[in-house]
Amino acid sequence: MRKSIYWCWIIAFVLVACSETQKIQKLNTQEFLQALSDPQAIIIDTRDDSFYNGFREEGAKRGGHIKGAIQFSASWLDYLDMDFLESFAEQKGISKEKRLVFYDSDLDHLERVSAEFASRGYQVGIYTSWLEYVNGDYPLESFENFIYSVSPQWVYDVIEGKNPQSYQGGEVMIFEVSWGELEDSKDYKQHIKGAYHFNTDWIEEGPIWNFLHPDKIVQNLLKQGITSTKTIILYSSNQLAAYRVFLALKWVGVRDVRVMNGNLDTWINAGFSTENKKNIPIPQKEFGAKFVDHRWIIQLPQGIIQAQKEGLKLVSVRSWEEYIGEISGYSYIPRSGEPAGAIWGFGGSDASNMADYYDPDGTLRNPLEIFALWREQGIDQGDQVAFYCGTGWRAGVAWFMTQLVGWKDVKVYDGGWNAWQMDESLPVQIGAPKGMSKPDAKNNYGKVFKLGGASCKE
Repeated sequence: MRKSIYWCWIIAFVLVACSETQKIQKLNTQEFLQALSDPQAIIIDTRDDSFYNGFREEGAKRGGHIKGAIQFSASWLDYLDMDFLESFAEQKGISKEKRLVFYDSDLDHLERVSAEFASRGYQVGIYTSWLEYVNGDYPLESFENFIYSVSPQWVYDVIEGKNPQSYQGGEVMIFEVSWGELEDSKDYKQHIKGAYHFNTDWIEEGPIWNFLHPDKIVQNLLKQGITSTKTIILYSSNQLAAYRVFLALKWVGVRDVRVMNGNLDTWINAGFSTENKKNIPIPQKEFGAKFVDHRWIIQLPQGIIQAQKEGLKLVSVRSWEEYIGEISGYSYIPRSGEPAGAIWGFGGSDASNMADYYDPDGTLRNPLEIFALWREQGIDQGDQVAFYCGTGWRAGVAWFMTQLVGWKDVKVYDGGWNAWQMDESLPVQIGAPKGMSKPDAKNNYGKVFKLGGASCKE
């Protein structure tokens, strides 16, 4: 309540300050519908990812977003360097030349974002009757597998014994994911209440860092109390770890796996408490029905070469410096370069992050924005695609995005550059293909955005 009062005061102040320049127009449902077909209007969703992706809000019969709506979540304003807000907005297609129409069911969020843009001279309108729209017979779209990515609120509700949307009941286990055993894990010292630690060594091993054989993974999962029928929620300080384990668990047949969008800071900033108690899982004997989905993994370089001949697009999500062969990116990988024919699919500044794939608040970037970047690189839905990085961690983020939306023919080349560079007979490319310059990720908001990598083996 105190926060709402504070923002109402701020909003009132900003509205007065900008009253002589740009006023905020309040649209009714009919006017909002007209704006949807107006080429001079830009529709902007200020809600959190969970609702944009497809989860229902309280009081709503449906979840999802307006087709073509740009996402600009209110939570980003707490993280943006405000000197760069306008250039950041421009990268997302938000222009002063057109009318901005914001929608949200949370009026505090809606007014906060719209007031910020109005104060900078943008033409602004707001639609405050969003629940009327979603509960009516109006167009709406959502991601096919939006349930894979869950909010802190969803996780909290499950912990509290509630039944949030898409949770079917049954046993639940929450895991903090990082590299190293329990006693060595810095990231587990403070964790979500009831969470267990998950060591990424339970799904992969050096020196290549490919996934273990599925049978071995299942054995390790049983030791941690994981069966195919439990709901498993994953999170990590460095999200790469959680997405890597998500892929492994889905690969060996765990039916219901979720990743909490963000990290522990996201959980804390949402107002939820933590603990430092060490929770020890009870081992299980029966995993249940096991189904290894071989569609998702290619482990051998020879498999990649053959698949490329059949039309596969091999996509690197390493840093640009790794992609063009300036560095290997790893202390334990001697050679630099990329497999011949690799396409750059954006990444981060180094092997421990995927900054191009995250929003200012550290949550996963809107997949539609990433897909637009990929199209400029010649990658589109319906293509045969295999993502890779150095040893598999970063590739899991790109793969997860495609699964969230429902892409079908997408794999992870598990061996990555590490396996490829071990065989000097394999073809390698050095330098940017055809002399291309580094493509713009359209995600620069004036700050160095590097996720923590202390528990990332890469």
